[in-house]
Formats: sequence, structure tokens, C-alpha cells
Amino acid sequence: MVYISSWDEFAERSIQLFRADPQSTRYVTKYRHCDGKLVLKVTDDRECFKFKTDQAQDAKKMEKLNNIFFTLMARGPDADITEVSGKEQAEAQPSRKGRGRKQ
Repeated sequence: MVYISSWDEFAERSIQLFRADPQSTRYVTKYRHCDGKLVLKVTDDRECFKFKTDQAQDAKKMEKLNNIFFTLMARGPDADITEVSGKEQAEAQPSRKGRGRKQ
């Protein structure tokens, strides 16, 4: 079990681990409210990578990693993940303005 301090390194190594053996790789998130800590773990029972944070800004990074894993699981381990993003795609839809009547 290795705690990785850099988010970029954790994400890259996690994606490589999943692509190497997608059938046995697991991705686990654990949040302890009393400590305010979020722990992410990716393992294939041979290698285990962990990332621990207490920063709220890392939640967006975690959401992007979740979307990458969902894409890899749905499209296969050879899928292109360059277009995968977090909330940016959902926010691209036009929003409603005001609460008044339609014109």
C-alpha cells in the first residue's frame, strides 16, 4: 500500500493499473466526516495506490477521475479519455433566465 502525495501521479498510475487489468481492479472512495478526510484507493490485489486529502477543491479532481473510470468501464480499457471532463459538459446546456413568464 502506497500513499501518493501528488494528485497527477495518483491519477496516472491508477489509470495505468486499470488499463493493465480491468477485470480485477477496484476503485474505492472513503470519507470520514469526523476527520474531514477523503481517501481514494485503487488496487488490483497486487498493487495498491492511495491518495488522502482534506481539501474541498480535490472533490472536483475526484469527480473527473470518476468520469474517466466510468468511461473506461463502459467503452473498454482502450477508450480515448481525452474528451472526458467533469461538470463542464453538464454546464454547457443553456440555463434558464429569471422566474418570469415566457416571452
